[in-house]
Amino acid sequence: MTARLAHLVRRFFGVLGAAPLSPAEQAEAAALLRPAETGPFWGQPVADQRHALEAARIVAGLAPGRRDLARAALLHDVGKRHSRLGILGRSLASGLELVHLPTPGRLGRYLDHGPEGAAELEALGAEPIVVAFAEHHHGEPPPGVDPSDWAVLAASDEP
Repeated sequence: MTARLAHLVRRFFGVLGAAPLSPAEQAEAAALLRPAETGPFWGQPVADQRHALEAARIVAGLAPGRRDLARAALLHDVGKRHSRLGILGRSLASGLELVHLPTPGRLGRYLDHGPEGAAELEALGAEPIVVAFAEHHHGEPPPGVDPSDWAVLAASDEP
């Protein structure tokens, strides 16, 4: 629980200080997106866009040439935007989850962002690894996913 709390505190302050992507960073992200994915990606809050690009960069460093893995990292949190929560609502949801209390409504939707984002990405025709990482990025790799690929993706989403 202590490690999870430390992660949440770091993310809170990271979100507070997140700057919009520069034009060069926007082009870097856009180069990984398919046309149908632009709405979901750019519809995310600035902090989520920044986190996604940083995750994609980590993947590019760990697995050069693996565009599919970089795309998975870039798109893994697109489901969060459906909850329409700001930093305080997200923090509340995460805190309630940490102490195992109910998270009704949009709070629960925020915590369930993985499956919702995965369904959206699948409907848009994203590769299976992109869909799988969106759905399961807080857990173990699903059957059929190469454990070494999953390790690269998991490393990209660590604090």
